[in-house]
Amino acid sequence: MTSTATPASEIALHGHVAAGFEPVAEAFLANWTDHDELGAGFAVRLGGELVVDIHAGWADRKKTRDWQADTLVPVYSTGKAVAALVIARLVDRGLLDYDAPVADFWPEFAAGGKSSVTVAQALSHQAGLSGLSEEMDAADWFNAALIEARLARQVPLWELGSGSGYHPVTFGFIVDALARRTDGRSIGAILREDICGPNHIDFHIGLPESEHGRVAEHAMPRKLPDLGAVTPAGELAFLKPWSSPGRRGASEWRMHEFPAANAHSTAKALVRLMSVYADGGRLEGKRFISEATLNDLTRERVRGRDKVLPFDLSWGAGVMRNTHGGFYGPEPAAIGHSGWGGSCAMADPVRGLSAAYVMNRQQHHLAGDPRPLRLIEALYGCL
Repeated sequence: MTSTATPASEIALHGHVAAGFEPVAEAFLANWTDHDELGAGFAVRLGGELVVDIHAGWADRKKTRDWQADTLVPVYSTGKAVAALVIARLVDRGLLDYDAPVADFWPEFAAGGKSSVTVAQALSHQAGLSGLSEEMDAADWFNAALIEARLARQVPLWELGSGSGYHPVTFGFIVDALARRTDGRSIGAILREDICGPNHIDFHIGLPESEHGRVAEHAMPRKLPDLGAVTPAGELAFLKPWSSPGRRGASEWRMHEFPAANAHSTAKALVRLMSVYADGGRLEGKRFISEATLNDLTRERVRGRDKVLPFDLSWGAGVMRNTHGGFYGPEPAAIGHSGWGGSCAMADPVRGLSAAYVMNRQQHHLAGDPRPLRLIEALYGCL
């Protein structure tokens, strides 16, 4: 196949790079040459300051629309790290307790032998609900009450307490059910009303139709991801016709709230939220969650070979811990999350560092996409 990659020398870089971080910009542009990048953004905060905020390329496959500073793009599962922050706020307010059973807040969830599953276990992908075992239409995902009822009555797909199995879509329904049953609002509404709206953060779970014109067009991966030896739990998570929301069109998908799968953001907005993890629970100097709650969020809840993803993983209550091999830089204390196609966000609490990468050229890597890996490596080289 003939390469369509654009030489880095032909790509116009836009944005801000603080002195000393020029190698990050060079690595960013090299992705167009080496990895056929289409459009992308990368942002870094260090010690409370935005030291990198760059974007380049195109927002459509035909390369007729330039990627702008306010171009939005779905970040897929990377948004789970933000949903986890919303849940942490509810813990901080005393509405939720990581160590309490989910069924204390959602009684129906106790069915099928799940009465002992705690909030932290559910957030660390230990609930045995990586996918839905009942055959259904992909459009059923747009009916939250229907999906919650199915999750509540489903028997776990593996023995509880035997490890994690990544919940690509169902994670979002579990956290949203907990939010609405305690706060009264959805994850997306809490973000809009309490966090992103007041702080002018361009991050959305449930994107208004008025903003759809800013969304970048995706270029799909050229091959399927390597899921390793596919287990029944993995098949339900990824490979069934009903494994992910569909059949309702892109516009409805953007507007609907899927906290695990369809957050839309810029790199700058995503890194602002991820800075809470790096800055001791503060958002730009203001207390967002307590240090105690942040420690509860990020401490290890389970470690080992995942039952869905082909990786050895260490999970906190909604975030990947960097002890599994360095997807998020060389610091073992770092945390992060990756999204389908290549998006990535990370935070290093030791250095007060956070970074976010967004793009519209999707690749097949489930985690550890070489494009953000290169950027994070260049970033640490500048420190």
